[in-house]
Amino acid sequence: MEIREVIIDSIKTALWELKIEESKISKIGLEHPEDISHGDYSSNVAMVLSKIVSQNPRELAEKIVAEILERKLELIEKVEVAGPGFINFYLSNYFFKNKTKEILKPGKKFGKNKNLKKQKKKFGKNKNLKKQKTVIEYTDPNPFKEFHIGHLMSNAIGEAISRVLEENGAKVIRACYQGDVGLHVAKTLWGANKMIKDDPSVKKYFFYGQVGDVKDLSIWGKAYALGATTYESDETAKKEIIEINKKVYSGEDKELNKLYRIGRKFSLKEFEKIYKILGTKFDKYFFESETTPIGIKIVQNNIDNGIFDRSEGAIIFKGENYGLHTRVFINSQGLPTYETKELGLTLTKFKKDNLFSKKLDLSVVTTATEQTEYMKVVQKAISLIKPEIEAKMKHIAHGMMRLESGKMSSRKGNVVTGESLIKDSLDMIREKITERDFTAEEKEEIAKIVGISALKYSILKSSIGGDIVYDFEKSI
Repeated sequence: MEIREVIIDSIKTALWELKIEESKISKIGLEHPEDISHGDYSSNVAMVLSKIVSQNPRELAEKIVAEILERKLELIEKVEVAGPGFINFYLSNYFFKNKTKEILKPGKKFGKNKNLKKQKKKFGKNKNLKKQKTVIEYTDPNPFKEFHIGHLMSNAIGEAISRVLEENGAKVIRACYQGDVGLHVAKTLWGANKMIKDDPSVKKYFFYGQVGDVKDLSIWGKAYALGATTYESDETAKKEIIEINKKVYSGEDKELNKLYRIGRKFSLKEFEKIYKILGTKFDKYFFESETTPIGIKIVQNNIDNGIFDRSEGAIIFKGENYGLHTRVFINSQGLPTYETKELGLTLTKFKKDNLFSKKLDLSVVTTATEQTEYMKVVQKAISLIKPEIEAKMKHIAHGMMRLESGKMSSRKGNVVTGESLIKDSLDMIREKITERDFTAEEKEEIAKIVGISALKYSILKSSIGGDIVYDFEKSI
């Protein structure tokens, strides 16, 4: 019997023992509680019957629970009464252990072909969404900046959503959108030039370092930090960074372009190493440098019709007319904002034959909750430009991650990045299995599997919109 049938049968038996006719209600309700602390299943049968049999609902629930417990079902660990008369059921470890064995049990060989290995069952796999074509955009790290823990959250959630949809038969394209132009790039390039000017010997690390080497890449992080802090404290440097930003968009400075291309290549190579560790292989990459001109054209083409407005030299979207914030799409310097790039990205995804041979049915984007409001503005603007596209957009926002200690620093006292959190998790497991009888290769394989699993479990066990507390010891 399925577990739902087992629970419902136990309720029916309890009612029979209490001499209450089951036929007095149309069906016995059984639901999953929103909060897992309230059990795996919950029934309001006592509350429904209480009015019919003229009994206090909580007292009736306690009688039903007493009868159920008499049967000592091995699939159920405990049954409790909650609130005014809900009956909460908690499944046993015995149930989960045997269900896991069932899921992992190999299937039969196909025919008489001895070359075909046993194939595992595709537990729960179906074709409910076989006609749905979906692009899932997630992770989205920016070249020239660190891969931070927010990217880990986006990756775990986006990858999980992708796999769920695929198991339901949907055709899924995994997409990653990366900000390879913008003020953060200008800050990094300014910082790199400043470091080279102050110490010419570091030029070799920027221009000739091995592609993908973490040690070499760390210097780009230092360059960004220098540019970002100086931008806030030095007006002259700020003006210089703004000019560099314009040059990156225009591509007019050959020497700057050379430094830019090297830094971009280093970053993307390093990101690929992280994606591989996390178990993600992207099908499509989008870049801000590609979506920017598309977004600018869309904005400019929708000024005369009143969707966008000119204001103090900038082009804005009056979000307050729709209960949202007013946002700048092209600033007074003629440069696009995130909103314009996002506009270009969305319409690029839905462009005919860009991702699928047939039309796209759904576009899912995962970001941090801090981007929710600006995503609402973008979606509203698209609803006025291309309403048929806006109807196929879904934004999923996740919270922030912090360490159990409350401090955003790794075990070694450094600021937490996505890379350092992965490394620390793997290092802790290596420490734990030092005395175990495994080969060096086995230990490394275990460390990678358990370390990444611990991170993903910490993220996925909670509601997507909430903040995550990562506890090394508990998670591992």
